[in-house]
Amino acid sequence: MLTGSMASNAWGIPRTTHDLDFVLQLPPSQVDRFCALFESEDYHVDAEAVRQAFHPPHQFNALHLPSGLKIDFWLPRPVPFERAMFERRVHDHWLDTPVALATAEDVLLHKLFWNRITPSDRQTGDVAGIVESSGAYETPERRSDLSGVPRVVFARRRGTGGGA
Repeated sequence: MLTGSMASNAWGIPRTTHDLDFVLQLPPSQVDRFCALFESEDYHVDAEAVRQAFHPPHQFNALHLPSGLKIDFWLPRPVPFERAMFERRVHDHWLDTPVALATAEDVLLHKLFWNRITPSDRQTGDVAGIVESSGAYETPERRSDLSGVPRVVFARRRGTGGGA
């Protein structure tokens, strides 16, 4: 499932990014098969790093060597939000290619979560972009409902008040 900045680009206001983020359900028995998908001179994936991703921080990456693109893969942590986020994913097509995408609500909440850990104007900008564009890119398969997300977050970001 696509998440991170590319998912916020899909739901919000596009910006440049230096990587791709995917949440991946990968049984330990499939690690070697997964790594084999990247066996070429164009990619690097460390099979041991993939095996370590079953423990915190539940992340590993692949590198596309010709372009320098980093692809971050996250295994869902055993917490209800991340399991539900994966279950709520939506399916879309980009350039005739099927894409599983985190919902706008889940991208927004995940960006807010990461912003508490490592504060960043990019995270809050992505959140504001999702709210400003809410509904702009919807299709019958891709709908967002931000009604449950407090507007105070965005008012505070813009300096327009919003209380504590």
